[in-house]
Amino acid sequence: MAAPSLKQIEEVIAAGPFNASWESLTGYQVPAWYRDGKLGIFIHWGVYSVPAFGNEWYPRSMYQQDSKEYQHHLATYGPHAQFGYKDFVSRFKAEHYHPEAWADLFRKAGARYVVPVAEHHDGFAMYDCSFSKWTATKMGPCRDVVGELAAATRQQGLVFGASSHRAEHWWFMDGGRLFDSDVQDPRYADFYGPAQPAPADFFSLTQSPPDKAFLDDWLRRTCELVDRYQPQLIWFDWWIQHQAFAPYLQRFAAYYYNRGMEWGKGVAINYKYSAFAEGTAVFDVERGLLGETRSRFWQTDTAICTNSWGYVEERQYKTTAAVLHDLIDIVSKNGSLLLNVGPRPDGTIPEEEVQVLQEIGAWLSVNGDAIYGTRPWRSFGEGPTQVADGAFTDTKRGAFTSEDVRFTVKGDSLYAICLGWPEKGWTIKSLGKAAGKVSAVAVLGSPRPVTWSQDDRALCIEVPHERPCDHAWALKIELTGQ
Repeated sequence: MAAPSLKQIEEVIAAGPFNASWESLTGYQVPAWYRDGKLGIFIHWGVYSVPAFGNEWYPRSMYQQDSKEYQHHLATYGPHAQFGYKDFVSRFKAEHYHPEAWADLFRKAGARYVVPVAEHHDGFAMYDCSFSKWTATKMGPCRDVVGELAAATRQQGLVFGASSHRAEHWWFMDGGRLFDSDVQDPRYADFYGPAQPAPADFFSLTQSPPDKAFLDDWLRRTCELVDRYQPQLIWFDWWIQHQAFAPYLQRFAAYYYNRGMEWGKGVAINYKYSAFAEGTAVFDVERGLLGETRSRFWQTDTAICTNSWGYVEERQYKTTAAVLHDLIDIVSKNGSLLLNVGPRPDGTIPEEEVQVLQEIGAWLSVNGDAIYGTRPWRSFGEGPTQVADGAFTDTKRGAFTSEDVRFTVKGDSLYAICLGWPEKGWTIKSLGKAAGKVSAVAVLGSPRPVTWSQDDRALCIEVPHERPCDHAWALKIELTGQ
């Protein structure tokens, strides 16, 4: 399939129903599969997993002369002019990559959608990109990594998406321009370029503007990704908020949403900060939570590993409980969790991450009714634990307690998910008689009835004799007048 030309992109936009304006794009509706799914799997896997040092920004940092990655690279691989980032490609073999096994694991983990990185900031495409020879189909694994996973994901009944970090490639490799390195070798300009000076402030909307050639190329690449794999979710990193991208984002969104209408599939775009106008795509918070319920559906993207998105040898992990508690908190506030794993260069997922996914799946097999297909209640929850609001805050909250409760609603049922196990019972202050009359209470996964009482102050529930699961416990409550 040939990549669409700029003229063909405009023709798809002109055919509607969406056109390239924020006003038109506010007619977009988040698809039901997304609002109901609640949990997705993000996958950062690429050439950067070969050095496995620092984090997935190794390809940039190794050319930053004041970085630990620069010193590590010199000591381990030698001068950058002789061994550069490109030389890791041949070592990226993916010899144990089995997309069917990945998709099976993700389904059993309870995920409803899967989003591999199609291209990270390093410029190495993990899909069959016609704009570059630096792709997984032509080098390294010599496989269409994204295409194979798309097929396996759909075979498991999951929704397939993809992420593009191409925007950041404008400046990502700029450090290699400042000393004797292979970035300066014209033979590799098609990989390392443009390597323009990075903005002094990565969040600036005006510094280091990409030129028209780069923006046109970005649009065509992203539309090709859409046409070739029909992903139902496209995730963008933060730098698309640069003002130069604004008209291109509108054109891409119109193209993508119109394509989704042609396919008869609900599609969505993720964005960070203020890159898109409110209501035209789905807001995403990186490694963070929100303090209150958001009226519009939103998403957190975070990783099981706290110190890198991609595979590194020295890894630090969140506990299963921490991940699940974040999922529950996010869902109670009208959100979804996109949870990242970082496979090794051979295609195996680290055992610690597999274990967390398996334990999440075990919890959801018991408590999924309180998560999937739910909507927020009039209050997201109660309890003493304060949740920091915004990006890069997900390791800053304290541990949840038995007094912390989160609410979700589905149909006529209210779910109160208790984040700790008390000595005697739960006292839920939000469910005193003023909230409505409780007529029934059950603990999901427990075959025995529970003892409970309601008065003006609270709903009180005695704990079951046996815990039906680990990490958090969901109460299904029938409440009149909720």
